[in-house]
Amino acid sequence: MIKTRPERRYWLIELIANWEGRVICSHLQHFFQLGRQQASKDINQYLQMHANNLFYCATAKGYLPTKQFTPAFISGDVAEYLDWISGQSAHLPPADNKYQLAHAILVPPSRNVSPHIMRPLVHAMRQEERLEVDYGAVSNPDNSGRIIVPIRFVNTGRRWHLRAWCEKAQDYRDFVLSRLHGEPSPEGKSLGALPVDTAWQTHITLRLQPDPRLSEAQQAALIHDYSMQNGELQLSTRAALAHYLLQEMQVNIKMLDGNPAAQQLILVNQDEIKPWLFT
Repeated sequence: MIKTRPERRYWLIELIANWEGRVICSHLQHFFQLGRQQASKDINQYLQMHANNLFYCATAKGYLPTKQFTPAFISGDVAEYLDWISGQSAHLPPADNKYQLAHAILVPPSRNVSPHIMRPLVHAMRQEERLEVDYGAVSNPDNSGRIIVPIRFVNTGRRWHLRAWCEKAQDYRDFVLSRLHGEPSPEGKSLGALPVDTAWQTHITLRLQPDPRLSEAQQAALIHDYSMQNGELQLSTRAALAHYLLQEMQVNIKMLDGNPAAQQLILVNQDEIKPWLFT
C-alpha cells in the first residue's frame, strides 16, 4: 500500500523512536526537507493520534518511546529498520552518511528474465488470456511447449515464480520465470472458468521445533532466536507456498542432516501437511 506524505512522516517518527530510542524534529527536517515548524507540527499531530506512544524528555531533548509504545505505522520487525538504513526501504530514500550504520548486503546472482517474456505474461494476466510457453525445468531440461493461464507472480524468497493454470497438467503449477524461453504466444481467451486453486486457497500451519538431538542450551538458543511459544514456532502459510517456506527455513523434510547443528529445526506435523509438499 502506498503511504501518503503524512503517513510516511509518521512512519519515520515511529521507526526511529522505536529502533533508536529517540526521535527529534531534525530527523523529519532532514529526510523531508521540512522547516522546523512543520516538523514540530508533524510530531504534535502524531502525538494527538497516538498520545501513549511517545513522551518528550527534556534531558534527552527529544521524544522517547513509552513502555506502552504500540506501532501504528511500522511493522515492528527489525528487518524494516535494517532495510531502511541499508537503502532497501520503499518508504524513503536511503539513510545517508549522517544516519547510516555499518552494514553489508548479500546480493545473490540475478535470474535471466527477458522483457519479451514478461510483457506477454503481464498482458495475459490482466486480460485473463491463455499463452503458449516453452518451459525448461531441471527435471525436464528439454524445452516443452504448454498452454497456460497466468494467475499471479510469487516471490518465494529466492526467486520469482509464475503461478498459472497448466492445460497440460490440468492443474495449477509454479513456473520459475528464468526457465521460460522464447516469447510466449497468445492463445486467446480462457476456454472457461478455471477450477478453484485449492492449494492457494488453503491455509495451513507449519509447526517447527528445535532438533531434539541438540543440547538443551542449543535448543534454548533457537527458542529465543525465533521467539518460540512453548518450544514451538508456528508459521501460517498458504498450502501452495509451504514447501518454499520450509526451504527458506532450511528444514529438510526428506531426511535429517547428520549434523543436528546444521539441521537445527524439524517439522513436527509433516504427516499433516504432507499432501501439500512437493514429491
